[in-house]
Amino acid sequence: MTASAVLIAAAEGGIIGDGRTGANLALATGALGLAIGWLVLRRVGRRRAGTGSARNGGWVAIAVGTVGTALAVLHLATASGGPGTGNGVVGAVVAVPLGLGAVFLGRRALIRFPRSGSRAEGTTV
Repeated sequence: MTASAVLIAAAEGGIIGDGRTGANLALATGALGLAIGWLVLRRVGRRRAGTGSARNGGWVAIAVGTVGTALAVLHLATASGGPGTGNGVVGAVVAVPLGLGAVFLGRRALIRFPRSGSRAEGTTV
C-alpha cells in the first residue's frame, strides 16, 4: 500500500472504526503538534544551553501539524454528508486550525532561535 493510499484510507475512516475515525486521528495529530510547538516555544524562551534540539522540535511541530492538517482536509474532501451526520465533519473542521497552529508555533520557534552556526544580528565580519 502506498503512503497516499494509507492517508486516504485513514481520512475516510476505512482502516478502523466508523467515519469519525479519520477526524479523530486528525484531531489527535493536530493537538499533538500544537503541544509540541508550545513546549518548544517555552524551551526557546528560556534560551538554555544545548538548544539545538529546540530547532529539531520546531521541525517536528511543523511536520506533525502538516500531517494533521492534511488528514483533516482529506477527511473533509471524502466525507459524505455534512455536520451532524456522524461522519466526523465537525471534528475535521476543528482539526484544521489545530494543525495550522502547530505549523505556526513550530515556525515561530525556528525564527526565534536561529541556527547556531549563523552570525548574530548586528555583527560585522
